[in-house]
Amino acid sequence: MFDTLVRGVREVAELDPDGLSNPELSDALVAIHREKARLDAAEAALSGAWDARQCFRDDGARNGAAWLSTRLGIAKESARRRVRVARALRSMPVTAAAWAAGEISADHVLALVRARTTRTTECFDRDEKLLVDQAKTCKYTVFAQALTYWCQLADPDGVEEKAAEQHGRRRMHLSESLHGWWYGEFGLDALNGAIVHNTLTAIYDELFAADWADAKARVGESVTVADLRRTPEQRRADALVEAFVRARTAPADGRRPAPLFTVLVGYETLAGRICELAGGTVVTPGSLVPWLDDADIERVVFDGPSRVIDVGVRQRLFTGALRRAIEVRDRVCYHHYCDLRAPRCQIDHEIPYAVGGLTDHDNGRLACDYHNRNRHRRPPPPG
Repeated sequence: MFDTLVRGVREVAELDPDGLSNPELSDALVAIHREKARLDAAEAALSGAWDARQCFRDDGARNGAAWLSTRLGIAKESARRRVRVARALRSMPVTAAAWAAGEISADHVLALVRARTTRTTECFDRDEKLLVDQAKTCKYTVFAQALTYWCQLADPDGVEEKAAEQHGRRRMHLSESLHGWWYGEFGLDALNGAIVHNTLTAIYDELFAADWADAKARVGESVTVADLRRTPEQRRADALVEAFVRARTAPADGRRPAPLFTVLVGYETLAGRICELAGGTVVTPGSLVPWLDDADIERVVFDGPSRVIDVGVRQRLFTGALRRAIEVRDRVCYHHYCDLRAPRCQIDHEIPYAVGGLTDHDNGRLACDYHNRNRHRRPPPPG
């Protein structure tokens, strides 16, 4: 079997990329990824047996990670991870078989290994085939979300404890050097991190638009990002300062922004659990509780997994119900190779409005700016 794996990798590796068409290049990438996954699985199987026999003791090593780090020339953390995965796979036969067949990747395996804890062992062994089937058939981002929801159901107390611990680790450090240079770092949990990220992104977009207009006035229609006066890093730094300036100049009696919680009536029964931020990060129900007093609430009613039949009015002002319905239903850009979330997307007519397409939720879909603009362009030739 090992010789067959090596031969398969060599056949793909010896191909001349410049002599391949675009489809052949894509197929070659998929083929070599599949063979690499099979080699990784074979290595894990060998490592598991090697570790179980404690072969490392033959050379006087204290543990398997120390032997692997020395003999293979890899970092100790990588060696520990290899041993941990190899040990776990000896109790995860469905995962190991799918990996050996090249049907899932090392990323899938590591995520599944992390999901099988001492508190979820019984549930994982029961549901392993279901989880592996999702790893085989779903995009990785969809699989990762589904696995996170599975962890919430398999160990609800554990995930709430982890979320509370993460929130407790929030921190901020800001210091001034001897020469007047300020530097720092911070760490935030999912909800607070999303607030900071979304605020800075909105200001960053304003600054980018201003920079683009300035460059266009100087250069003309041929302007590119190379003509902008600020780098992305400088623009992000300026956005951070601008956020604090706006906070200091806001009216003392101004209304604080309120989070919006969307209750999906009927969605869980039809399509499964959903408890996540607009950016796609899955959060625990308990982590939302502290925000309920100040939150706006809206109701969205489904009569099927993809059909909204009613969008209710939230407790405070709410407009754009049709757009909101499509955002809640689709959540990401329609294109298979795109994961851009609803807040960064436009609404696209599946049947163009110019040829009679209706502006309703049956004919609307989320589309990022790139795929919305490029959907009607002629695809490049395959060669």
